[in-house]
Amino acid sequence: MYRVILVDDERLIIRGLSTVVPWAELGCEVAGTAHDGISGLELIRSIHPDIVLTDIRMPNMDGLTMLAAIRSEFPDIQMSVLTAYRDFEYARQAITLGVCRYLLKPSNLDELKEAFRQMVSRLDAMPQLRDEEPEDESVKEAGNHLVKAALAYMKEHCTEQHLSLGEVADHVYVSQWHLSKLLNRETDQSFFDLLGSMRIAKAKEMLKNPSYRIHEIAEETGFSDVAHFSRSFKKITGCTPGEYRNRES
Repeated sequence: MYRVILVDDERLIIRGLSTVVPWAELGCEVAGTAHDGISGLELIRSIHPDIVLTDIRMPNMDGLTMLAAIRSEFPDIQMSVLTAYRDFEYARQAITLGVCRYLLKPSNLDELKEAFRQMVSRLDAMPQLRDEEPEDESVKEAGNHLVKAALAYMKEHCTEQHLSLGEVADHVYVSQWHLSKLLNRETDQSFFDLLGSMRIAKAKEMLKNPSYRIHEIAEETGFSDVAHFSRSFKKITGCTPGEYRNRES
């Protein structure tokens, strides 16, 4: 029996799906349910299901990034979406991120059964496909989506002194280890190298304004002290902050 997780913030939907869908007939069983994206991902990491049926318009959640996170970190999981969100471009992006079916609420039982049959069929074929396929394009697309989202978040928050890999990973719904792997693969840089480069880029702009003192720039760009700032600046640019300011003035 393939294990299924249902994720939807409408408890009535979860209750209906759990009881109305003929799970045994489809070769499936409901292994867990969740009412928001975060707890849904925690459940996925805990149970390692075969199939996920999820809404993508839930409070405090970026639905596309959550789908990308599941696809990238758990590429064997089959996903379908059940949502009231009727947007063609959004649905197209969801499909590129590996979603099997994009179902609109209210969906009838035949549509649901067909979606599960399709996901079960994919799972049945997986042992053979695993031996034959290069990496699925949707997995690459998911990784790209997550890296772009992570870099955007880092750029927005890079001047915060305590910004961590864990915080960014939480923002894009993956583990720290997985995000670190994706960043290295896509950028050839570590999280800390990327963060340092972003901070130095901000510092360069501030150094062009003579009203800012060096220690103020260090503090404003997220460095713990002036010495750390100066070392990092020279490592990346080849000169000290003072030398850079004199050269640019």
